[in-house]
Amino acid sequence: MGKKIAALVTDMVEEIELTDPAEKMREAGHTVSIVNAEVGKEIRGKNGQTFTVDKGLDEVSPEDFDALLIPGGFSPDLLRINPDHATFAKHFIAEGKPVFAICHGPQFLIDTDLLEGKRMTSFISVRKDLINAGAQFVDEEVVVDQQLVTSRTPDDLPAFNREALKLLNN
Repeated sequence: MGKKIAALVTDMVEEIELTDPAEKMREAGHTVSIVNAEVGKEIRGKNGQTFTVDKGLDEVSPEDFDALLIPGGFSPDLLRINPDHATFAKHFIAEGKPVFAICHGPQFLIDTDLLEGKRMTSFISVRKDLINAGAQFVDEEVVVDQQLVTSRTPDDLPAFNREALKLLNN
């Protein structure tokens, strides 16, 4: 049975870090919904591609989803402006649900205050932020720490998708 994945994004998302995992997840029979505080909002990616928000935070609950996807780009930094985004994401980590964050995506997860002791990777410029949040940073193409899957850059998407799908298909 397919799982429901919330892709939490806003403007300036790195498009391939949203579209590639979402495509692979859908091909495996899962549903991916773009979630943001503003339902119907048109999100513009870093390279100009546009996406429409499927679900607003006021109409869904994190309990409605089985997993969370946080693509990179500048979107993770902009998501941090609204604390409701972090509250939504916090549920997934606290409940041990799969969380997939790539590139700058792990930067957003700092706002959940739940990274202490987590083994993670990210884009290199986020390294110090993760360490300061208590995470154990490692420079590897993909890092799996229980239900948390993190990767560094779009070059790591094949490994990122592989490990995400392993968790989703269990």
